[in-house]
Amino acid sequence: MWNKIATYIIRYRLLWVALVFVSTIFMAYEASKIELSYNFARILPSNDPVEKEYQDFRKLFGEDGSVMVIGWQDPQLFEINKFRDWCKLTQRIKDTEGIKNVLSLANVYKINRNDSLRKFDVAPVVKQIPSTQAEADSIQKQIANLPIYEGLILNSKTNATLIVVTFNDKELNSKRRLSIVTDIEAMAEEFGTKHQADLHYSGMPYIRTVNMKKISGEMELFMGLAVLVTLLILWAFFRSLRLTLLSIVVVLIGVIFSVGILHLFNYKITALTGLLPPLLIVIGVPNCVFLINKYQVELRSHNNKDEALLEMIRQIGLSTFLANMTTAIGFGVFYFTNSILLVEFGVVAAISVMATYVLCLLLLPITLHYMSVPKARHLKHLDGKWASGFLKKVDFLVHNRRREIYMAMVLLIIISAFGMTKIKTIGYVVDDLPKKDVVYTDLRFFEKNFNGVLPFEVMIDTKQPNGIFADQAEVLYKIKAFQNEMEKFPEFSKPLSVVEASRFLYQSYRGGDAKYYALPGVLELNKLTGYVQDQQGAAKQLNAFLNKDKSVTRVSFQMADVGSERIKELMQKIRPKVDSIFSPAKYKVSLTGHSLVFLKSNDYLLSNLYESLLIAIGLIAIVGMVLFRSVPIILLSKLPCLIPLALTAGIMGYFGIYFKPTTILIFSITFGIASDGTVYFLTRYREELHKNGLTPSQAVTQSIFGTGLSMIYTAVILFCGFSIFAASSFGGTAAMGVMVSITLLVAMCTNLILLPALLLSIAKRQGKNVKPS
Repeated sequence: MWNKIATYIIRYRLLWVALVFVSTIFMAYEASKIELSYNFARILPSNDPVEKEYQDFRKLFGEDGSVMVIGWQDPQLFEINKFRDWCKLTQRIKDTEGIKNVLSLANVYKINRNDSLRKFDVAPVVKQIPSTQAEADSIQKQIANLPIYEGLILNSKTNATLIVVTFNDKELNSKRRLSIVTDIEAMAEEFGTKHQADLHYSGMPYIRTVNMKKISGEMELFMGLAVLVTLLILWAFFRSLRLTLLSIVVVLIGVIFSVGILHLFNYKITALTGLLPPLLIVIGVPNCVFLINKYQVELRSHNNKDEALLEMIRQIGLSTFLANMTTAIGFGVFYFTNSILLVEFGVVAAISVMATYVLCLLLLPITLHYMSVPKARHLKHLDGKWASGFLKKVDFLVHNRRREIYMAMVLLIIISAFGMTKIKTIGYVVDDLPKKDVVYTDLRFFEKNFNGVLPFEVMIDTKQPNGIFADQAEVLYKIKAFQNEMEKFPEFSKPLSVVEASRFLYQSYRGGDAKYYALPGVLELNKLTGYVQDQQGAAKQLNAFLNKDKSVTRVSFQMADVGSERIKELMQKIRPKVDSIFSPAKYKVSLTGHSLVFLKSNDYLLSNLYESLLIAIGLIAIVGMVLFRSVPIILLSKLPCLIPLALTAGIMGYFGIYFKPTTILIFSITFGIASDGTVYFLTRYREELHKNGLTPSQAVTQSIFGTGLSMIYTAVILFCGFSIFAASSFGGTAAMGVMVSITLLVAMCTNLILLPALLLSIAKRQGKNVKPS
């Protein structure tokens, strides 16, 4: 079959070039329309219970992660000039298009009891921007008498305050969010500069915007670094500008195809799909290395260019096809996770890897056909003394030191296994950012002064119309009991709920004294009811916590970024308290919110790691059946790929690198890429055994010297290529780059040393000759 493929590629070369040219133009057009994704990345599948509860909450109450906060700490918050400018800043932000609501000291409101109309009148505390210090002091006293705002937008103990900015849902998940956040920052910094105030920013819109800007910038950075690194390495290997540029151009066409495929599938650039272009450059270049090396070896042996090209396709075509197939499988298994984020990444990556392989198989031979024969100096790298010396030592070891090789591998596995026991699965909302990053330090400011800004929601369903106020408002007193229990956890802020609203109304009903900020008894509560029937004013504020038929209510908290481990501990403590207060037989209480969904995603990814790895191993084993019908060889050939993964996991354990979305990806991806070396070696070994009739010993030696140079080149390219991700400002991406680089370097060693040793041991058990040639 490969004889025909080789012949057709060379014979119909102009047709193939035309097809590639037209399809590249089309893909470039599609790629030009690609957009960044501004939606929150969904890792959990739609049928996951936690995700379903969260979506149910969003349908009733809208986005919970729509609040951005600006923090300011100053003992002189109400100094007239500062407070006047704080009021102006609040109004400017409120007037910004795309902002739904703004709450700060400048626009808090109070409620007055109106007996003549039997209703509550809502009135602003700051009717107009104060012009004297006396007016500002008066406003301060009024706010101090409104306990609802303490812990919500004001911490009087630390002299810290907030501007709480709520985005419209439409702008929250659009490109417009980026410009809104930038505009708000610019307005706030004017205030900060004027008054020498250190302002702090956080909230999900802000964190998502900063991360998106970093992702966009780093995608360009990684593309540039990937091209630069591979150019330098290829030049160092081949010493030929033409071959270096040819390899890069072919792979860059593959990148165009990948972005075009992304748009054709109606996907957008996310934190994961943004890694595809540099990944494809790093993964695609090894195809060029194997093909060009084989071409040059054949050319040097008989100096017939066309025959060398045909042999290149015949002998390397199958092995590179199988190798790319294993790499594609490593990505493709993410399809089985049912996570939208991972499915998009896995599907496009798998297709793009195979598309890049086809491009290399077509364009390299055709271009080399039209290029002049390389000069002798361009072939010197094939005789590199350093590589030849290394491969001679490898050949000696696998023939004479197999026992030592196995002992070293067993020791490595034991050390790795111990390190693996130390791995923790912990994810934080901002854990990918350096500890000195302003997003991280600002978040700690809000946690210190307001217990956090990450949304945590409790949704209570009474399962009956007006159930919140039925049975003498029994649910309100249960919510009060629940809130009292939640006060025991310092990770949560003061709640917003129908109970807090009722306390605020009762304070107003009793004349405004702060001591009446409490949930009244049933009789007093019934009196309040007559004042909130007009669906306007106070009633409107109360209804913000209820659905239309008043059967469901929410209790909204903000929480600290405690991490996925701590949140599990908290849920194990909170859930029993919830069930003891709200009988599961009568009420359905959902603990949900943006933060809980995000942190739960880590556990989901970990469980899918094992599943995707097993699927990858199974599928790659099937690919191995193409080469050998031997179960021992198929099983043992997986060891050179699995041992590097075990070592990587061990290193993560020893150095305290957590399992999280980015680092979990390491294992499936690297298993597929590490299997490439196994495929290359086994393909050559099979050819030497069956086609050339060599003994196992001779076949191993020929395979080591026949594939070793290309495998070393590939390992160096992959090591340096993935190392570029260490430049990321996201800790997880940087860790992924370093860990993948180490894994693939170790995989080269296991494929060149352990794999041939295993093949010789299997041959010896079968009674075949395994003595050194």
